[in-house]
Amino acid sequence: MTRDDILDAAAQVFRQKGFHGASMSAIAEAVNLQKASLYHHVTSKQEILLALLDRALGMLTDHIADIAAQDIPADQKLRQMIRAYLIALADNSDLSSVLLFEHRSLDKKSHARHVPQRDKFERLWRNVIDEGVRTEIFSCDDSGVAVRALMGVMNWTLTWYRPEGGKSIEKVADGYADLMFHGLLKS
Repeated sequence: MTRDDILDAAAQVFRQKGFHGASMSAIAEAVNLQKASLYHHVTSKQEILLALLDRALGMLTDHIADIAAQDIPADQKLRQMIRAYLIALADNSDLSSVLLFEHRSLDKKSHARHVPQRDKFERLWRNVIDEGVRTEIFSCDDSGVAVRALMGVMNWTLTWYRPEGGKSIEKVADGYADLMFHGLLKS
């Protein structure tokens, strides 16, 4: 039994029951451990939650940073980032659900540790939008609002998207990029 096995199981339990509804006993049961044995690997649910959030943000930041660093126009970067982000959310739905819906359960100390990582991730998106404004590809008065709007749309996808549905996650991503770039108004 590894710490990664425990974190994987905890992500699934948190997704199914929510952080507050999940118990250490349920996590221990999910990895076939006695509750007392679980405490040899982790000290608390807060520790598990913070580790899961770190893991999720690290994975997403790695995916997005590689694209943001490419020497291509900002609109192409943003389109690729939207695709990569949605694919990562869909491919890691338990972990993604914890990141998107359970971060509010962090205690103050853990929250203070989490926020700089979250801000670093959001800054990648803002920087690409700002680059697009500088190169006159985009027109945007407030990249922070644009990023939060885009994140809200993409993050909510996790609540309704089903791989067996009518659209692939790539098609959903392309639709979001088109909406971001062209809006709803007819030109």
